[in-house]
Parts: sequence; C-alpha cells; structure tokens
Amino acid sequence: MEDHRQMDAKTVKTEYMHMTEPASSAEEAITRFAEIVELLRRECPWDLKQTHKSLRPCMIEEAYEAAEAIDNDDSDNLEEELGDVLLQVLFHASLAKEENKFDFTDLVNAECEKMIRRHPHIFLEEEAKTVDKVLEKWENIKDEEHKKLSYTAKMEGIPKALPALIRSFKVQKKAAQAGFDWDDVSCALDKVKEETKELEDAYTDSVHEEIVEEIGDLLFAAVNVSRFMGVEPESALEAATEKFTRRFAYIEDHTGDNDRKLEEMDLEEMDSLWEEAKRKKL
Repeated sequence: MEDHRQMDAKTVKTEYMHMTEPASSAEEAITRFAEIVELLRRECPWDLKQTHKSLRPCMIEEAYEAAEAIDNDDSDNLEEELGDVLLQVLFHASLAKEENKFDFTDLVNAECEKMIRRHPHIFLEEEAKTVDKVLEKWENIKDEEHKKLSYTAKMEGIPKALPALIRSFKVQKKAAQAGFDWDDVSCALDKVKEETKELEDAYTDSVHEEIVEEIGDLLFAAVNVSRFMGVEPESALEAATEKFTRRFAYIEDHTGDNDRKLEEMDLEEMDSLWEEAKRKKL
C-alpha cells in the first residue's frame, strides 16, 4: 500500500538528503513534511507566489477529492488525498508563520485544547454514556463558547464557502433554535407548494431577476423539508444525481439496439427507456 518513490541519491543536494528518507514515526513524518513545505516556500517559484487566497480553491478541491475516495471506499486513493489535505494545512500554517500570526504548533495546540474542552466526559470526572449525551454536551459547550453572539451572528458565522445546500440547512437549524420554525413538516411542505406557484408566476411574467429569486426560495423551502424529515439535502441531491446518471447511461447504452445515435431519438423513445431503467431499479 505504501509507495515511497525516492529520488536517485546521487542527484539529491547534500543539505536536503535527510528529507528524502522515509520517516519511522508520526513525529518524524510531520517534521519531515513541514520541512519540505517550508523549503518549497523558500525556493520553488510557484510556491513562493502562493497566498491564503490563491490556495483557497486547492483546499476545497482536495477536501472534495478525499470525500470522493471515502464514497468509493478506495483506501489507496484516500491515503493520497488525505496527504494532499494535510499539505494544504501545512502550507497555510507556513504562510501564517511568515506573517507572524500563528504556526503549525499553535493551530494544533488550539485544536487539542478545543477537543479537551468539549469532551469533559473524557478528560474530567463527568459521564456521557450515549452518543446523544455526548452530542448534547458538545453543543452546550459550543453554545457557551459563543454565548455572546446573537443568532444572526451565528448564522453569519456559517462559512459561505460551504455548498449552498449545506449552508442553508445549517442556517435553518440556527433559526429553529431561536424558535423561528414551523410547527410540523406539513407546514414546510405547504411552503414548497407556495414557492412553486410563485416561481410559475415569475416565469409567466418573464422577469429573469424574479425567476432567479423564486428558484432560490423554492430550493430553500425544499431544504427545510429535508431538515424536518432528518435528511441531509446535500446527500439526497447527490444520490438523485447519481441515479439520474445511471438511468441516462441506460438510455445511451440501448440506443445501439436500433443502430441509432442518441441525438436521433425523440423524447418519447428516450422516456420509454427511462421508464424501463426505473423498472430495473437502476
């Protein structure tokens, strides 16, 4: 599983030789990695130009690639992608160190302190025998840390870089904690119907700005329904997209049955194959 491709020792500069040797412990490994990142930051033309903002897309991309490796149950790829995520963490820490803001040790210590603080049932003489109790303690401690924040401030603190479905889900949970919520899911479903009608009206009026607004409202209402039903909207939409792709693939795979290209089929023919794919539970 490990794949340590080392450079030819004869070509390695003497002062960097120790960096090319695989580490034998976690402590040595993180030290080796940090040294390599700082060296690249000093001497590589590309690394020298990077900033927190220029690296932002990389951080997001690497996190998603790691998530996909998890979804694919691909441990080899997960090992690689987690390494890429760690590279981003070390790179940002190195930049912050140069700016005299914090370094890798600071951020790790801060995270350790937060974990200790939010797990009193482990580090203090308290008990939490169930997962629900653990989560309840976590949220209580988190709320205590943020007790001076208004509900609006807590909403605004939810990262805008999150996928829109996830962010809207979290915003709605904050509103619900303040008591701004429907009594039950039927009210949330009625809101979906209301927003659908408003979208239809906006489309009839052909006002683009209103159409965009109403589509947003409809999606937001749908997320609220998923929250009431205990369903993560991001996961649900991802599953629906995968299902659509499978069924579309079925249509395309069967165009050859009649020696025709997909573009030559009409919608009725495509829909017939789509229904066939549904019956096969694809």
